[in-house]
Amino acid sequence: MDINKDELAKIIDEVVKALDDNVCERNSESAGDYGVFKTMDQAIAAAEKAQTELQTNFSVQEREVLIKAMREEIKKHVEKMAKMSVEETGMGRPEDKVVKITLATDKTPGTEDLRTEAYSGRDGLSILEEAPFGVICSVTPSTNPAPTIINNSISMIASCNSVVFNPHPVAKGVSQYAMKQLNKAIINAGGPANLLTAVEKPTLQTVEECMHDDRVTMLVVTGGHGVVKAALSSGKKAIGAGAGNPPVLVDDTVDIAKAASDIVKGSSIDNNVLCTSEKAIVALDSIADQLIDCMEAENAQFVDNPKAIENIVINEDGTVNKEYIGKDASYILESAGIKPKNKDVRLAIIDVDIDHPIVRKEQLMPVLPLVRAKNFEEAMEMGVKIENKNRHSAIIHSKNVDHLTAFAKKIGTTIYVKNAPSYAGLGAGGEGFSSFTIAGPTGEGITSARTFTRKRRCILVDGFSII
Repeated sequence: MDINKDELAKIIDEVVKALDDNVCERNSESAGDYGVFKTMDQAIAAAEKAQTELQTNFSVQEREVLIKAMREEIKKHVEKMAKMSVEETGMGRPEDKVVKITLATDKTPGTEDLRTEAYSGRDGLSILEEAPFGVICSVTPSTNPAPTIINNSISMIASCNSVVFNPHPVAKGVSQYAMKQLNKAIINAGGPANLLTAVEKPTLQTVEECMHDDRVTMLVVTGGHGVVKAALSSGKKAIGAGAGNPPVLVDDTVDIAKAASDIVKGSSIDNNVLCTSEKAIVALDSIADQLIDCMEAENAQFVDNPKAIENIVINEDGTVNKEYIGKDASYILESAGIKPKNKDVRLAIIDVDIDHPIVRKEQLMPVLPLVRAKNFEEAMEMGVKIENKNRHSAIIHSKNVDHLTAFAKKIGTTIYVKNAPSYAGLGAGGEGFSSFTIAGPTGEGITSARTFTRKRRCILVDGFSII
């Protein structure tokens, strides 16, 4: 029977489609909905089984193949996830979400982050290798849902773990969407189903169930003080990424126009929901007015009635009004009865004192208070007070090397950015890898694959020493 080229092409397309369907369905019975299960027990059981298969059958090189597939697949969904994040949570800007998701996809280290150490001598050879913990419980936030899922997935699979995610309920849709795409990529690359799992309806109860399950061996929490504290009291290895309240210091040696531009960019990205973003300015009084003028030239808006802003963004009990977290500056200004200078104004600036509630709290919105200091020594003391020993992030603009050094020693933060927007500390426009789990409370700092490993020593006595 003769078959023309068009008929042959149609047959080949049907065969390829059938093969692709088979690949995706190989583990359909055990995969839930690509890792999403009805109950936490099912999610943990599936993750435990997947981790055992990963550790037994997949070398470092083979895990890197899976990670490459994850990166390639997630790049197809960046804009969709960015829009989903804003629509679902009501926080941030889609164009800035794209930047963060791309950063997590491209600059999260994979297996290259792992190291083997060797010691040889008269008594033989010892090696130290970075081994997995097993099943990790990961609690992720509403502020950076997709980037945190992507970042943790790459890091934790690179280090041969599986992950049970507990996304914030407000961001469960986009979090689960990201996780499903990553799982599909893993399966299509020949990896185990369910390396990443979650429950269909995450709650505080599912978080507690996951934390206390004996099959879970490590907890990684990216969130507020309460959930970090719960993880630390679990009795398990816990990595906590808590709140930050980064100050940005500006002295009188800087290019003020550049400093103003950098601060507006860093503080307004994604409407300030990044914990690393500038949350309060401490400027020398001698240059403060000029700094404000330059920031207004960068599409910020100075508000001469800070009480109007305070009345809506701070509740009567002193807590932050969550209604305004991650909202556009124009929306906040209009809600405060202030006409925005344009609909796309990036940032509202207020001039207040050190003890103002917007200065002292992590507000996570594009409202940036400015505090004036008489001299640099006072500015440093104010910066330390604002940061409040979170050990998270701080920024400084100065051309004085002594100032740069002195503040670094005083502030002691995990991330310290000099003369750039805060996001340079995440690898955007700055050197180094990216991470969306900044573990200040537990001391790991900027996390990567090696963070999620434990050291194992293997010793061979009286052998393999050639010296």
